[in-house]
Amino acid sequence: MTAVLVYPLAALAEIAGCFVIWAWWRLGASPLWLVPGVAALVAFGWLLAQVDTVAAGRAFAAYGGIYIAASILWMWLAEGHRPDRWDLLGTAVCLLGAAIILAAPRGA
Repeated sequence: MTAVLVYPLAALAEIAGCFVIWAWWRLGASPLWLVPGVAALVAFGWLLAQVDTVAAGRAFAAYGGIYIAASILWMWLAEGHRPDRWDLLGTAVCLLGAAIILAAPRGA
């Protein structure tokens, strides 16, 4: 699978899984919420392992930028907190870093 497809899906799975734990721990949600949360985190790990790269660390590093962007989007859409200009600038810097890591020409 390509990183363009995998990374957004992985970010959604990771954020959903982590939010479930947050909701259980901090908001008093039912412990039953942990079941789909753990499933989402397993899906996250599986998805990230699908990225075609010779080094797991490179896949994880590039994913970090996508995760940051997805987290800001989650904050806005799911939690109702609109990102400010600093959130958006920081996200842009992270996405640029992820693009450099993914698209850099590498020799054999």
